[in-house]
Amino acid sequence: MASETHHFDFAATGIGSVPFQDIEGTCNENLERLPYLPFWPQFVKRSHLEDMSIQFSEGLPLLEISEQKRSLTIRSRDKERELVSFYDHFLAQDIGYFSISRSHAPGLYAMLELITQDKDPVGDYIKGQTVGPVTFAAGITDLNGKPVLHNPELLEAMVNGLAIKTLWQVKELSKCNRRPVIFLDEPYLSGFGSAFSPIQRQEVVDLLRTVINYVKERSDALIGIHCCGNTDWPMIMEVGPDIINFDAFEYMEHFLLYPDEISRFLRKGGTVAWGIVPTTKFTDNDSVESLFLRLQGGLERVMEWGIDAETLFRRSILTPS
Repeated sequence: MASETHHFDFAATGIGSVPFQDIEGTCNENLERLPYLPFWPQFVKRSHLEDMSIQFSEGLPLLEISEQKRSLTIRSRDKERELVSFYDHFLAQDIGYFSISRSHAPGLYAMLELITQDKDPVGDYIKGQTVGPVTFAAGITDLNGKPVLHNPELLEAMVNGLAIKTLWQVKELSKCNRRPVIFLDEPYLSGFGSAFSPIQRQEVVDLLRTVINYVKERSDALIGIHCCGNTDWPMIMEVGPDIINFDAFEYMEHFLLYPDEISRFLRKGGTVAWGIVPTTKFTDNDSVESLFLRLQGGLERVMEWGIDAETLFRRSILTPS
């Protein structure tokens, strides 16, 4: 976790995916509405290349894209040669080799171009995102039809690949003279500990730390972890992110079950991104006032634990759920 001071003061940002296809228009509106912490949008309806895993697969070994299934699989040919080539580039820290192309992330390039042209910037940060290592490895099947998550050799390569690709993204975002904030998106960790999530706690910690430590040792980026469902939140805090992003609309009570861990996280400089704006479960009964009251209830609970209002204000971000 970053030790230096960084304040967000309830700045709003997005998770990543948007339901639009107008690249330039979406980026312009993003920068206008979220000037303090804009994010580059992922246009998932535009192309299968912007699927949350496929988007970050370039440069990683042995991967084959299924356009119809919008998924990744391991191909059989030249395993040894591809792994040797991958590690040659990785160990040489050949960051450019692991770039994300414009075809896979037009929103990234469009947002950077707009911010670079902005003559009157008002924010200090810019947010990016990447698929988290657990979710990425769990969604790729090897030649035996098993998730790469359970294939140690391939798992190590994929996690290292995501780490250096994240560093490439950080370097690109830094070019606009804002501090990069990167969220690792980990939907697979929703419901962690159930029979449907056959991975041990320490494995999760190690995989997330591999990516976080690699990036933070080589940049000043702030790293967040986003999980859209309930999970083992003390485990997430143990990993050492700067920011934790959770679905405060649906899972406020679940998150607040850990007063000691959350208080410690905030006192050490951590930030909570409150996902209070509903997306899939939005109804006509939801209003700005009702969402504010729901958020206020959670904030008051945290202040009852001894966290003062000013600290909580500085250590909070608002996002969709």
